[in-house]
Amino acid sequence: MASSLILSVQEGSIAFGEKTIFDNLSFNIHEGDKICLVGKNGTGKSTLMNIITGEKDLDSGERWVLHGITIGYLQQEITPVPGQTVYDFVFQQLKKSGQEEENLYKVDMVIQPLELRPEDRMDRLSGGQLRRAALARALVEEPDILLLDEPTNHLDLDVIEWLEKYLNMYRGAILCVSHDKTFLSNISDKIFWLDRGNMRVCPKGFSHFDEWSTMLLEQEERELKNRAKLVEQEVEWASRGVKARRKRNIRRLEIMHEERARLKRDQSAFRRMMSKVDIGEMENAELGSRVVAEFFKADKKFVDEEGREILILDKFSMRVAKGDRIGILGRNGSGKTSFLKLLTGEDKPDMGKVKLARDIEVSYFDQKRRDLLPDATIQQVLCPQGGEYLKVMGKTRHICGYLKDFLFEPSMVLQRVSTLSGGQKNRLLLAKVLADPKPLLILDEPTNDLDMDTLDRLEEILSHYTGTLIVVSHDRDFLDQSVSKILAFEGNGVVEACIGGYSDYLAVRDKLRAERLKRREEDDEERGFIRREAKEPKAQTATKTQETAKPAAPKKLTYKLQYELDNLPAKIAALESEITSLESALDDPTLFERDRGQFDTASRRLVLARADLETAEMRWLELDEMRAQLGG
Repeated sequence: MASSLILSVQEGSIAFGEKTIFDNLSFNIHEGDKICLVGKNGTGKSTLMNIITGEKDLDSGERWVLHGITIGYLQQEITPVPGQTVYDFVFQQLKKSGQEEENLYKVDMVIQPLELRPEDRMDRLSGGQLRRAALARALVEEPDILLLDEPTNHLDLDVIEWLEKYLNMYRGAILCVSHDKTFLSNISDKIFWLDRGNMRVCPKGFSHFDEWSTMLLEQEERELKNRAKLVEQEVEWASRGVKARRKRNIRRLEIMHEERARLKRDQSAFRRMMSKVDIGEMENAELGSRVVAEFFKADKKFVDEEGREILILDKFSMRVAKGDRIGILGRNGSGKTSFLKLLTGEDKPDMGKVKLARDIEVSYFDQKRRDLLPDATIQQVLCPQGGEYLKVMGKTRHICGYLKDFLFEPSMVLQRVSTLSGGQKNRLLLAKVLADPKPLLILDEPTNDLDMDTLDRLEEILSHYTGTLIVVSHDRDFLDQSVSKILAFEGNGVVEACIGGYSDYLAVRDKLRAERLKRREEDDEERGFIRREAKEPKAQTATKTQETAKPAAPKKLTYKLQYELDNLPAKIAALESEITSLESALDDPTLFERDRGQFDTASRRLVLARADLETAEMRWLELDEMRAQLGG
């Protein structure tokens, strides 16, 4: 049964000055629709949302809304009212007599999962917390049409997963703009694609967007080629001269010129649609060692604003090797930022050691964009020494040409940073960092405020980067496309490692947590055995006391743990030998052509063997330390 139509726009047009944003815009929103709105920057996504809310009137055409329909919009910018609590802000539009009990229920349903406290003051919240408060307000209002503009910005992955489930159960219609492809795929069942002034509608969710859009573009390309052939025929006819100056022949010549000009414009627009950023391969200077950084039993604690001590790293040990591509995820306060500070030498561990490669050079993308001075121009950011040229991957390029790679118009070169949008600031900082990336590249939430096309370009650029890449991100698809290892900061000093991207981590997350619980139980059992052993002499009889008056035997590992420790060196040696053999086999350039099956098997096994080796080495360190503490 078809759902009811609740909003419709037909043959609408809007222009700003001489620039036409929409011409003959038509679309419908039905009850319960879950729509993702897709389009490049400047295609009119914000304008479309303002048309839906009624804040922007059509120059021509018709907008119809079913009587009684409510429309809600996730606020992008919030000006906190001094003294106002999160509770008061979220329920500002809902507060009525007798609704307190229902509001408290919504606190549990919405505010707590978004990691907000109702009693906190709005004017003391961080930018990310203000965004979550705005999202909570939009959700509890439960409008018939809910408009969401980048709802996943500043949300942790666990919260994003919660939001997906919430929106899938949402009874009203949703229209969402987001760069998070996985999020859109999980919540949408329809696509609105704004493309060069036109609205294209797909009756399927975002997971079908690439296939559907490629089909449309390929069809358009075929049509353009067919039109080009017709134009070539017309040009050939015109070059022979027009012998009969009849009106129909003159008109035919005029039509040919018009079609030729139109084809040229259409081809140019199509090339822009299909264009990719090409700034060359990112090559880095060779490091003196294979190891970039090494953490050895590093402890780190943090004291929050309320004076509570939070453990974020607990005897953390790992090696960051040259060429590693590591994705970092976790809740706020779980230790991600402390890890980056330790990695760059900005901070020191409370206990343990962190060793960094000598003279290591770091390029750092800071999500807070502290390197962008508000009064500086774009040119001053990219060319701080002056001039109009900068080095990009060792080559000299003009600033205007380089800016085009990051979707800036050349006319913006003298524009000040303070006038840029959040997305433009992110693109500018990326342009600065990626012009000459160092051997260690750290990107802290680089996808916030980026549109989908810029995100595609960033993924393409990083695919050519050959140095060591560390990425902190909540964008699951971006992690899948960019990294080969995951470090999941689970909180309370626990860090889980996984080979692969986010999807690989998700597949083993429950298993990792179960293994961690089992190890904790084994450790508790081991400590309990030691305590019982220590208490036993006090319970002995006088006779036994005399018998045990001899020097006490040193405390030892349990038989099970000692057996594991004794056999680990042989296991490590076997894995190292296997890895060497696999690497030698894969070094053969003819293996792929000779035996594709052997090549695939060896490649997969090499990844697993390296992971097993790292696990075995870490386990040996843990058991050896335990033995030393027991005096064994």
